[in-house]
Amino acid sequence: MGVVIRTAGEDDRELVVRLLDEAFQDDPVSSWVFPGTEYRRRTHHRLMAAFADAVLADGRVDLTEDGAACALWLPVPAGEPAGDGPGAEQGSESGEGAEDGPARIRAAVDPENERVELIARLTDGIHPSGRAHAYLWMIGVVPERQGEGLGTALIGTVLDRCDREGLPAYLEASSARGKALYERLGFEFTGRALDLPDGPRMWPMWREPRTP
Repeated sequence: MGVVIRTAGEDDRELVVRLLDEAFQDDPVSSWVFPGTEYRRRTHHRLMAAFADAVLADGRVDLTEDGAACALWLPVPAGEPAGDGPGAEQGSESGEGAEDGPARIRAAVDPENERVELIARLTDGIHPSGRAHAYLWMIGVVPERQGEGLGTALIGTVLDRCDREGLPAYLEASSARGKALYERLGFEFTGRALDLPDGPRMWPMWREPRTP
């Protein structure tokens, strides 16, 4: 049987937040932003909630029917930066006040943790601008279901649409394993890695649409 996917709505918010919190507890970037297991378990979900709220408002959350995996996508118009988010991360925003987005996230999530703001600014700085594209902000699969192809199925549905519409796609891989997966799906490393201060490496990746 194939993977059944639907678009999440506001009623799915808590499910999406729990799913992302569980899926990214041991992620290298999450571990850098929230160092220490207990601290991360107490605080990490607030950042996932901020991400979920941003994408539910301005983008699209694809969710497997069984609630085991989700993907957060944002549309980025031509000539505009992606906005305020890390690793896969906040909505499009332009004009006066846009520069305060990372600071607002930090204030809402964990005011004493400068890394919450720093990673948003760093990923904003490497995000390509100029061409409209689909931005895969985050994709999460609960640990016990990883390796079943759920993530590939979630991404594939959007990439098929990108190919039909001639739209590029972009993401930041937060692990070497993820980078290898995305390469199999047609993404290519942009050539400019992001090395977080005293932390892990992230790989910005771009995918040109495939023609039939």
